[in-house]
Amino acid sequence: MACRISELVIDCADPEQLAAFWSEVLGYVELGREDDGSIEIGPPDAGFGGAQPTLVLSPSSDPRTGKLRLHIDVNATDRDQDAELERLLALGARPADVGQTGTESWHVLADPEGNEFCLLRTRLQPL
Repeated sequence: MACRISELVIDCADPEQLAAFWSEVLGYVELGREDDGSIEIGPPDAGFGGAQPTLVLSPSSDPRTGKLRLHIDVNATDRDQDAELERLLALGARPADVGQTGTESWHVLADPEGNEFCLLRTRLQPL
């Protein structure tokens, strides 16, 4: 193996809000803060360099234009897709339309800043 993804960086207007949202979605905790306002979150007891990548929420005032070229897919680990969809919506996710037909086995959602992500059907085993 040559490389693996260690962290994903998301530019955002409100790192606090997105760190709180994604921490609840993924069961992550805050790992650190930088002087520029960035907040890194990751799996508890693993942190940077563990089996899962961390997320760095980086402040930016640049406006987003168009559809994201990269998005995150998530899978529930302890409930079915419908129950997880309800949980994500209660956390502040909202349905997003990126041109899907309505027959997909996944749900397209947006986080509180409008970044699209998909909730897939398959339940995964927790790490």
